[in-house]
Amino acid sequence: MKPFVPQRRLTLQGWSLLILLALIWGGSFTANHQALAQWPVASIVAFRVSLAAATLWIHVAISRLPVPAGWRFRRDALVLGLLNNVVPFSLIVWGQSQIASGLAGILNASTALFSVLVAAAVFPDERLGLRRLTGVLTGLAGVALVIGPQALTRLDLTSLGQGAILGAGLSYAVAAAWGRRALEGVRPEVGAAAMLTASSLVMVPAALILDGPPPIPAPPTLAALAYLALIASALAYRLFYTILQMAGAGNLGLVTLLIAPVAVLSGALFFSETLPPAALAGLALLTLGLVVIDGRPLTWIATRLSRPL
Repeated sequence: MKPFVPQRRLTLQGWSLLILLALIWGGSFTANHQALAQWPVASIVAFRVSLAAATLWIHVAISRLPVPAGWRFRRDALVLGLLNNVVPFSLIVWGQSQIASGLAGILNASTALFSVLVAAAVFPDERLGLRRLTGVLTGLAGVALVIGPQALTRLDLTSLGQGAILGAGLSYAVAAAWGRRALEGVRPEVGAAAMLTASSLVMVPAALILDGPPPIPAPPTLAALAYLALIASALAYRLFYTILQMAGAGNLGLVTLLIAPVAVLSGALFFSETLPPAALAGLALLTLGLVVIDGRPLTWIATRLSRPL
């Protein structure tokens, strides 16, 4: 008989860090939109990961943090670099060249659903259960509503852009599960620095081959690139791996449901984006899925209703 493993849950501190991470990553969709006005996809991703890696290694050196040696750590960093940076960053930035940033943020919320499913298949302390399964199915219904039935019958750049964002969500989910196991006991800054370094070794040569030397960025483009590298990568991954070790891969995936409204509001504020009612209704279903997956809001409501008047 297998020993019972307590279910991982988000504490108040975990939720606070998760909300901060959502605000940071929600702004990355706006930064991508701005950077795409001047720079091509591969160059944006290469700049983001390489500057973030350099920044984190400076922090690691100043703080004198221990860095694991051996090929296993390097292998895990390479796998994470591919799954958590190279593939999803490229898919999201290209997807945003075809669809609005707010819509991309909503579809990126599929990461939460994929994360719960992947984590449940891998970790005994992140079991699925009926409630979490109901939340996942509710969220998937929201994704289907956002995409619309026309995506199944019409293959165009818009459909491909939406599919690219969903592909990024699946890649993130697998990366979170791999990272929880591979980087256990490794300082968050060190794990993030190694992962971003591996990403740079892939993306910098790829960008030079695909795009050639990028143009000198105008001030708005430079600001967007700096945000992507320093805030949305270097700082964000410091938070990312802290939450991963604290709350688990499935709970960490919930951040993308919080990112969605930030991306929608940012797109409307900075680029006057408007989304169809179906996209907003899909976002509502995705949010409901988050509530059901977490369970605590439902418990709070049930407790309130059971109290005598």
